[in-house]
Amino acid sequence: MFAGTLTKTADTATAAFTGMIHSTRFDIAIQLEARTKMSERSPDFDVTAVNKSGRKVRIGTAWNETGNTTGNHYVSMQIDVGLGPFRVNAVQSKEAREAQNDDYEIIPLVSNGAMKSGSISGELTAMDADNAFAGYVANMMFDLDFMLIENAFKTEATHPDYRIEVSSPKGHPIRVGSAWMAKSNRTGNDYVSLLINTPDGDLRVNAVQNEEQRGGQTFSIIPFVESAGQERSDNTALALVS
Repeated sequence: MFAGTLTKTADTATAAFTGMIHSTRFDIAIQLEARTKMSERSPDFDVTAVNKSGRKVRIGTAWNETGNTTGNHYVSMQIDVGLGPFRVNAVQSKEAREAQNDDYEIIPLVSNGAMKSGSISGELTAMDADNAFAGYVANMMFDLDFMLIENAFKTEATHPDYRIEVSSPKGHPIRVGSAWMAKSNRTGNDYVSLLINTPDGDLRVNAVQNEEQRGGQTFSIIPFVESAGQERSDNTALALVS
């Protein structure tokens, strides 16, 4: 559950990149400082931040990378702020590349594995504008309010229709999952399939309408149940498509 921004600095600056990284627990300013490479796969940068005492500390490492399929440059980071290591990528949107600017978006790299849905409550409501949804999902261990924002970069059928966002303590949007519009093979009714990265791992749920809700703006969130004869969806991890 991480998000943020990264900006390439001038070649003469001490830090090669500066940025912010956000989660539901923190908002941290970071810098990427070039380091001497000991081998081809050794890190290109140290990731540093300033702690509560005002001391600059190293919180991770980063690598310059190139996408195998796109050929686009991105930055891969491994960071630990005291909660255990996590991985994120800093990528550029199509608009940023076309404008040739130096702004990157930080997105999750991998998920924490699947969790059992168990007893889940939740609701999803279609908004009147911007083709967005607002909702919540909760159990006894967590309670997340989120938004579904239309994926403007969908180019293939398997890409998510929406990105799922929550807010950091300072109100910065954090992408925590993806959502797809779907249709039931059995009933022909439309529903929304959601994959949400919670603190306990990936949670798969569906947002469906009962007879009373059908045709309205409200959906009920229910646990995803995979039957023995059901084809497994390919959407089994957080998609890296913005």
